[in-house]
Amino acid sequence: MTTTSLPKAPRSRLGRAYGEELARHPSTDHTDHPTAAARESATLALAYQDRFLNGPAFLSEAERRTVVADLHAVYELLRSLPERVFDGSLTALAAAVGMDPLQSALITRSARTGALLPLGRADLYHDGAEFKLLEFNITSALGGFENADINRAMLAYPPLEEFVRRHALRYQDTLGRMVRTMYAECAAALPAGRAPVVAVVDTVDNFAVVGPRLQVFAAKLADYGVEGIACDLGAFTYPNGRPTVSGRAVDVVFRYFLPEDLTDPASAARLEPLLVAVEQGKVGLFSRLDAELYGNKGTLAMLSDERHRDLFDAAELACIDRILPWTRYVRPRTTDRAGSQVDMLAHALAHQRELILKPTLLHGGKGIVAGWTADPAEWEHEVTSAMNGPFVLQRRVRPASEPFPDGAGGSRELFLNWGIYLGARGAEDDGYAGGFVRGSTDPAVGVVSMAGGATVGCVFHGGDL
Repeated sequence: MTTTSLPKAPRSRLGRAYGEELARHPSTDHTDHPTAAARESATLALAYQDRFLNGPAFLSEAERRTVVADLHAVYELLRSLPERVFDGSLTALAAAVGMDPLQSALITRSARTGALLPLGRADLYHDGAEFKLLEFNITSALGGFENADINRAMLAYPPLEEFVRRHALRYQDTLGRMVRTMYAECAAALPAGRAPVVAVVDTVDNFAVVGPRLQVFAAKLADYGVEGIACDLGAFTYPNGRPTVSGRAVDVVFRYFLPEDLTDPASAARLEPLLVAVEQGKVGLFSRLDAELYGNKGTLAMLSDERHRDLFDAAELACIDRILPWTRYVRPRTTDRAGSQVDMLAHALAHQRELILKPTLLHGGKGIVAGWTADPAEWEHEVTSAMNGPFVLQRRVRPASEPFPDGAGGSRELFLNWGIYLGARGAEDDGYAGGFVRGSTDPAVGVVSMAGGATVGCVFHGGDL
């Protein structure tokens, strides 16, 4: 038997304070709107059309420090899985998360070159008490390079600008942190005495769709002392073995393609000379392909699995238990659930409304089935079909509501998917690389995503109340 929980009370004190301030001092100018500048931005319109929240999300400094520390800890645990679970074998880990032999060969080959520093986006819900990690995308293909543009556009709204200034709130420049991590990871490939040439690269098929946005990305790199070029893998020529685009020799390839894109033999063939150039030290690759080993749902299931608990110390277990909801590979076995041994399939069918089924490697919400949105016959079919495949079951996390202005002088409660970015730590910072949120009015939506009708907003942090 399952029960339906009521949405939790709003979490954000800053959010409530901002809403109360707007209510006390309502604008009389109907053309003065918090999303006006965002809607006028060609960059933001390309990424999000006009689907913006009417205000920002607020992250207290204490929350920010805690979640960033937990994410760094999880990142290190994920990086340690080959040694802890697979006797150091990357090939065994690749097979365990569902990669095919071609993907596995490319991944393990890439791992033999250069460095791999923290870079990722954690997708989280806040359940009213703490953040819970739904997915951890560890890759260079993260999106979010417009995050700070949303912050700046929102600050054109005077009531928000005054509130942010009075409470000493801040925001982090996600693209700046990405570039800093790229510089650190690809230091050996960077030239002396001139701006590096960085190609933002996707597959031929993907670039036909996302090319305009990647061209914006490449142009924005100029703000960070980088000459950016956007292209697909097929645009490279290799005079003297070095990737070149339109006569410009490339110093670093900023990778936007994913392992799921490389099952196509044509894409794999176009990648081959690039990997050779990387191995010969003629170009840097950011980030290495083996980042994808750690940024998938399967590795989260390995951290959550009770059979691995003796591999972690007390502090590591406390972090896992605090931030990661129960997550298991879909296998015909018994497993621990809340201190009791349960049959995986029987548990999944009996607790359909408390579980979500996810493929281990796909991105962007593809292949996800939320048990509470499926009818019983569909759910049984999906779970049984997933058995022994590259799928995990994860405990449902119910996000707490967050107060947001409704654009008409009142407020409404939204349910947020937080995207918190992590980069390499700096001399004076903890590696927080900014964030954004996707908001929905439906607490029972399967996935709070843009594809599911969500609207997007920026994040300000600090100013504990």
